[in-house]
Amino acid sequence: MNPTLTTRLANLRAIMAATNTDLVAIGPSSHMLYLADLSPHGDERPVLLLISATFAGFLMPALNADSARQHTDLPFFPWTDADGPDAALQDLLNATGVPRISPSIVLDETMRADFALLVLDALPGASRRFTNDTVGYLRSRKDEAEYTALKTSAVLNDAAMAAGFAALKPGITELEVANTIREFYKANGATPEFTSVCFGPNGAFPHHHTGDTQLKSGDAVLIDIGGRIHGYPSDMTRVGFFGSAPEGFGQIHSILDHAVTAAIAAAKPGVKASAVDKAARDVITAAGYGPNFLHRTGHGLGIDIHETPYITATSETVLEEGMVFSIEPGIYLQGQFGLRLEEIVIIRNGQAEILSDMPRNAVAVG
Repeated sequence: MNPTLTTRLANLRAIMAATNTDLVAIGPSSHMLYLADLSPHGDERPVLLLISATFAGFLMPALNADSARQHTDLPFFPWTDADGPDAALQDLLNATGVPRISPSIVLDETMRADFALLVLDALPGASRRFTNDTVGYLRSRKDEAEYTALKTSAVLNDAAMAAGFAALKPGITELEVANTIREFYKANGATPEFTSVCFGPNGAFPHHHTGDTQLKSGDAVLIDIGGRIHGYPSDMTRVGFFGSAPEGFGQIHSILDHAVTAAIAAAKPGVKASAVDKAARDVITAAGYGPNFLHRTGHGLGIDIHETPYITATSETVLEEGMVFSIEPGIYLQGQFGLRLEEIVIIRNGQAEILSDMPRNAVAVG
């Protein structure tokens, strides 16, 4: 097995022992990719990775076994459409050695409900929880290879963002700018993940659907984009304006920049994620725009674009070295414009290090 995957399984088993967990059940998901470097075809046929203290193996549809075998040497317990998965699952559970009376199990929160019920039905009386304190916790602490991949992705995203702003011209649509950015990713070996381009009042919708709105002089511009390269994504938001800045733009931009700076300063090992949210939110509230900050301050970034830790007002997560997350305060003024500034940071060497090299200055175009 790949040495990285061997280490990850060993780390998981150590946490399982510390948390008295008998079994971890993972479906086709980023959790499976993290632990086994396998992302099998996902449909209604049950695929499960079961991990105990002494064994790890797959419940695998025979239809997909040969293809999946190219990616892992963990044992398969195959089943056919004619026979169904129940007998193979029983064989796999026997191999894990999991107690059949009231075991403590962890279920992949992202897998299909019918896959989870298949496991629960086979282990009556099991106590269950999701992956927060096991696989999720391990994934939240990036190793050096993951840091390098995320940094590479972030730097490429800087160039994609610059290409987006460079495309601005009178009458161009949000979709046309988004397409320019997507083509930039593809030309540079990356896969587009998302491209949110917002002109004028559309920026006041935090999850605006990029559309046919045409750019005109005096519009604020918000671009939130991410691509994936070497298996890891990027995520960044920058703002600017076309022609002249709308009234109040400079003030709002300055408030948000101070909020980002405050949150970055607060993000250190041993600090609760809620304290980082509070640092950003306090700046915005003090400036009189608290009600216009409509969402949490950030989310984790790794194999998934949204994963733990979540930077919310109520989060009890204690930040640790290697944790990667966004800091993205926003102020949204309905009918006028909305601004958000977003950095991805990693807790490294006792502080928050920004992955992007692109300044947060407002981009003036036209």
